[in-house]
Amino acid sequence: MRQLALLCGWLCLVPVQALATTAPSYSTRESPLAYALRALGTRYTYGGRSPRAGFDCSGLIAHAFEQAAGLHLPHNAEAQSKAGRPVKRKDLAPGDLVFYNTRDQPFSHVGMYLGNGRFIHAPKPGSRVRIERLDTPYWQARFNGARRVDIDNYSH
Repeated sequence: MRQLALLCGWLCLVPVQALATTAPSYSTRESPLAYALRALGTRYTYGGRSPRAGFDCSGLIAHAFEQAAGLHLPHNAEAQSKAGRPVKRKDLAPGDLVFYNTRDQPFSHVGMYLGNGRFIHAPKPGSRVRIERLDTPYWQARFNGARRVDIDNYSH
C-alpha cells in the first residue's frame, strides 16, 4: 500500500508529457522506468537484484532493463556508466541513467531519471528504494553524468 501511495504522489508531481517521452520502442511493452517505479519502497540489499531479495543501486537498474526488454546490463554502476550514449544534464529524459560519485569513486552510484528533476534509486544499507531530487546539494555535488540506453540497439 505504501508503494502505491508513493507512486500516486509521484505521478501527481510529473507532467503528463514527461511520462509520454519514453522511446517509441516502449509502446508495445513496459519501459524500464515502469519496473523501477514498481520497486519503490523495496529494501536496500547489497548485491540484490530482485524485489524479493531487495536491490542495490545497480541491481535495481539491471532488474528494470531485464524485465522490460530482456536486456542484461552489468550489475555494477561503473560498468553501467559505459552503456548507451552520454546525455547532457539539460537533455535528460525519463528512463535515462544518472551517475554519482558517492564513495570518492566516480560512477559509484546509479539511479534512473523520472522527469521533473527527480530520480529513483536504491540509496544505501538500511534504506529503501526511493525518489529524490537531482538538485539537492548532496546529489548536485556528486553528479558524474548520464547515459541513455536504447533497448532496441543495445550491445555490450
